Amino acid sequence: MEQLPDLLLQTPLPIEPCFRTEARLVAFQGDVSDCLKQIPDETIQLIITSPPYNLGKEYENRRDIADYLKTQVPVLQQLYRVLKKEGSLCWQVGNFVEEGEVYPLDIFYYPLFKNQGFKLRNRIIWRFGHGLHASKRLSGRYETLLWFTKSDHYVFNLDDIRVPPKYPGKRHFKGPNKGKPSCNPLGKNPSDVWEFLLEEWEEGLWDIPNVKSNHPEKTVHPCQFPVELAERCVLAFSNEDDWVLDPYMGVGSALIAAIMHNRRAAGCDKEARYVAIAKERLMALFSGTLRYRPLGKPIHEPTGRERVTQIPQEWISNL
Repeated sequence: MEQLPDLLLQTPLPIEPCFRTEARLVAFQGDVSDCLKQIPDETIQLIITSPPYNLGKEYENRRDIADYLKTQVPVLQQLYRVLKKEGSLCWQVGNFVEEGEVYPLDIFYYPLFKNQGFKLRNRIIWRFGHGLHASKRLSGRYETLLWFTKSDHYVFNLDDIRVPPKYPGKRHFKGPNKGKPSCNPLGKNPSDVWEFLLEEWEEGLWDIPNVKSNHPEKTVHPCQFPVELAERCVLAFSNEDDWVLDPYMGVGSALIAAIMHNRRAAGCDKEARYVAIAKERLMALFSGTLRYRPLGKPIHEPTGRERVTQIPQEWISNL
């Protein structure tokens, strides 16, 4: 079990079943539209979610992609309504695949957000090194996170997400600043493709391991995204005590990230068992027993020597 951040609250927060502006933690079980109706206009600072992909998972009914996108429009209208003017929305999606043809959902979603008045700031690539292997096309190793804002004035805590410069000792070689450091002492601005390698935020890719069978955060949810992914959005696009909302919260990863960094958190899911697991994980967070992959933990790189077995004698004799 990994060491949890020191700023965790010592006393568990009450998990409210319905939204109240004075609450700090809400886990709503039911339809997303019923949840959003409870939230007053311009209350939420950050919306971060991964919606159903229309892949035919146990919690969704697969349908034509055009029909699927139509069902999302009323939700986007409500999300725009509840978001503060200086707020952000992070929409994480992968690909819809039908009869071997790939439909990149972020591209299909973009005009829907644009029609509601959202403004795209970055199309962030979340890269992961492991996943299912394809046999008739290249294996997919990334998903996309669309960062939208409601207006041109928005929260962006760049200093909280800066990365170490590649050449920290680099200096100006001419001009009035000759000989002075040319790098920002707080670090450089990360790119829109982030990777976490041997040092936290060292490169420009979000190389965050996806939640598969051996991931410490793995639950029964088939499409769970890691807390680490949500943490970066929470730090960059919200401030302490702000409301963070996940309208498709699954097992509560975004809520956990928000509470860890002293934000208010609200989430919704129609599946009662996922809401129950989310509540269990939140209580484990408060008790210090949550299985969690820390922000910026080095990613294991196989050497090819991990599984050394006894070599059969007949192999040796044939050398």
